[in-house]
Amino acid sequence: MAAFLRALATGMIGVLIAIYLAKRGFSLSETGTVVSAGLFGAASAAIVVTLGGNRLGSRRVLILLAILGGVGGLVVAFAHSLHIIVAAAFVGMVNGMGRDRGPSLIIDQAILPVTASDQERTLAFAWYNVLQDLGHALGGLAAGFPVLLQHTGWFDEVASLKTSVVIYAGIVGATAIVYSRLSRHCERRPTESARISKESRKILWRISSLFGLDSLAGGFLTAALLAYFFFERFGVSIGAVGALFFGARIANAISHLGAAWLARRIGLVNTMVFTHIPSSLLLITVAFAPNFPVAAVLFLLREGLVEMDVPTRQSYVMAVVRPQERMFASGITHLVRLSAWAIAPAFAGMLMQTASLAIPLYIGAGMKIAYDVALYVLFRRERPPEEQVNIHTC
Repeated sequence: MAAFLRALATGMIGVLIAIYLAKRGFSLSETGTVVSAGLFGAASAAIVVTLGGNRLGSRRVLILLAILGGVGGLVVAFAHSLHIIVAAAFVGMVNGMGRDRGPSLIIDQAILPVTASDQERTLAFAWYNVLQDLGHALGGLAAGFPVLLQHTGWFDEVASLKTSVVIYAGIVGATAIVYSRLSRHCERRPTESARISKESRKILWRISSLFGLDSLAGGFLTAALLAYFFFERFGVSIGAVGALFFGARIANAISHLGAAWLARRIGLVNTMVFTHIPSSLLLITVAFAPNFPVAAVLFLLREGLVEMDVPTRQSYVMAVVRPQERMFASGITHLVRLSAWAIAPAFAGMLMQTASLAIPLYIGAGMKIAYDVALYVLFRRERPPEEQVNIHTC
């Protein structure tokens, strides 16, 4: 439930934050700085969670993160100074990515195995991701809420957007109530040593470097900046952009199921690479679309492929390290991705303002293709256990 609510809020703010700040008079460069600050805040919190989450207490940390997120969102909604908004975005970990990738996710994934038997563990993770996808989709649709408020005649454009940001803050803060209901079982400490072997350290170093490149590219393609691209490039309403991102999240959800089916047939690395490259090529075509309907179709096709590497990537990382190293591996790879995401939005906003609205699409797609090629070259022979068994059987 907490993951669903957080994804709902994240899906909404990812579409609205750039438009809201623009309507308040902030430049694209300043908006990119705010988005970067939120992602840097999430990365900083992820460091604390990865290194000290068990000692601090999972339940306590999750409640604190929820409260900080709610308070930070409220300050972003009402503050007038750019410096205060940037600070609030950092402390509140305001996520302009449009997808829940914050520090709470690391703890959630560590707690989930405690809630189920070994036989039911995969099902628990499956439901977790389904509810996240549903939350992201409904969040994108909820981004049209300002339009409904404006139709009442009681809110102007800025007031309707501000109200929506307040609602975002309230939803994030509400997850603290949900997390307060967690039992003491989630506080159990691991009994096995978390010391990382030399082999696993080598794998994590290489794969984290590649994940950093992929996430740096993703930082040029945050939901906030993509929403602004559609809003400005085609002159469509916020409601239309919200509906588009609702469709995108539904496409993401369906693609996760397709990725699992495909990975059983061609392997995890092949699934990651051979779905990701076409998605990047489709993204480039969006920049050349003559109108919004064509751009929307191309974007939705891209979204049907771009997330197929998420469950396969998570499965691959967990498969190539020892069981007792999985918590650390999850935290480190997650932290690298968060840090890389945080770097690019400020530059993307500046480029959109000074060069072209479509520049981040070209840069992001090009970097992602480079990541896919490098991943295939370095890891195509580094097979997880189930693929080694299949090859041996054949």
